[in-house]
Amino acid sequence: MENYGNGSSTGQIHTAPRRVHAGFKPEDMQVSKEDREILRPLAEQVASLAALPEMNSKRDLWYRINSLEKGKPVILSEPENGWNEIITENQMKCQGKMARHWEMDLRKEIFWGEEMGDDRPVEPYFNVPCTFAPDDWGVEIVEHESGTQDGSKVWDPPIKDYDKDLSKLKMPTIDIDWKTSQENLEIAKDLFGDFFEVRQKSSWFFTLGITREVVKLRGLMNLYTDFHKNPEGLKALLRFISQANLAKIKFLEENNLLWLNNDGTYIGSGGLGFTKEIPQEGFNKRVRLKDLWGFTESQETVNVSPEMYEEFVFPVEKPLMEKFGATCYGCCEELHTRWQVVKNHPNLRRVSCSPWSDVEKMSANLEDKFILSIKPMPTPLSRPKPNWDTIRADLRRQFELTKDNVVEVIMKDNHTLSNCPDNIVNWTRIAQEEALRIVHD
Repeated sequence: MENYGNGSSTGQIHTAPRRVHAGFKPEDMQVSKEDREILRPLAEQVASLAALPEMNSKRDLWYRINSLEKGKPVILSEPENGWNEIITENQMKCQGKMARHWEMDLRKEIFWGEEMGDDRPVEPYFNVPCTFAPDDWGVEIVEHESGTQDGSKVWDPPIKDYDKDLSKLKMPTIDIDWKTSQENLEIAKDLFGDFFEVRQKSSWFFTLGITREVVKLRGLMNLYTDFHKNPEGLKALLRFISQANLAKIKFLEENNLLWLNNDGTYIGSGGLGFTKEIPQEGFNKRVRLKDLWGFTESQETVNVSPEMYEEFVFPVEKPLMEKFGATCYGCCEELHTRWQVVKNHPNLRRVSCSPWSDVEKMSANLEDKFILSIKPMPTPLSRPKPNWDTIRADLRRQFELTKDNVVEVIMKDNHTLSNCPDNIVNWTRIAQEEALRIVHD
């Protein structure tokens, strides 16, 4: 394994994080009597929803699609930032930071179970993440925000000269505050343990994509010009990030820090993990990488040619993907142009079809050998009065084009619902109607 600079090739667990990346700090953890009286009835309501027979039917839909069985396209609505307009500040009652976060989680589940109308089941468990620090690459990435909430950011990439700066990089370690993590878990068990299972479960990363880290360290425009002006420097940086990610996941596996995601866990860039194909044979409570869904993507190279993707990016993604029992690929990038390369990823099961992908070409490429994960354009739901006829026609067209595929449809990336929560509910209803129509025709 190559080792640039002063970084270690192995991870280390520390008892206190430098900066909190997930979970809660000690000062966030107080749950007052008043907050407790708000949270417990919400938890009871969630537990009642999770016990409904219809939740088993929804799980069965995901088991089917993840086994590549054809049938009704599965619908998942995850409005992301739109949640802030569905569950508003006026609805929130808790005062403590952690209590308020948990209140939001519970209210989301209630909305999913009572109003959303998609195929996501409400589950009988409550996950508590570990408190841990963000990745430290050994260099400072200075971000400058636009000044508006959820606005754009610019940053000063620290790798300005490969010859001078690459040696400054170190491989990130896993820094977990175990004391705080355990205290969070115990508080949650005390609050919710008589309603459903409370379990510690962290997602250490959204994606193992390589190029997103390159952009942070080198800059987007530099990334594009490096393909031509400094290909060897770029390849060295890509290899280093790939090896750092490999070291991270190996460390997590060796230290029993992985949790199964073959349940209602959100996986890839959209979809739920229900499958009986993982964990694999020989599983004995200790989770291995091959017992998990894995995920990578390269959205940042959307304008890079398939040939350059194959030469530069695919070789550093593949060693990561091959570690997992089932894999997902892609997010917002167009994949119809580079499918002949992407299809060679090992254990590939779920493939993203972004709003910018050619659905007809993706349908022909994937056939019924992969899950076609359609991501409709979220923009129409950002208007106060969406054109529902156009939305229905577009969904119908996509279902017609993919009627021979194994299909899921994920509404996500909603930055706003124009303060109209009914937008996501109405979209979901129409999507379900059109999904049933294509099955019955």
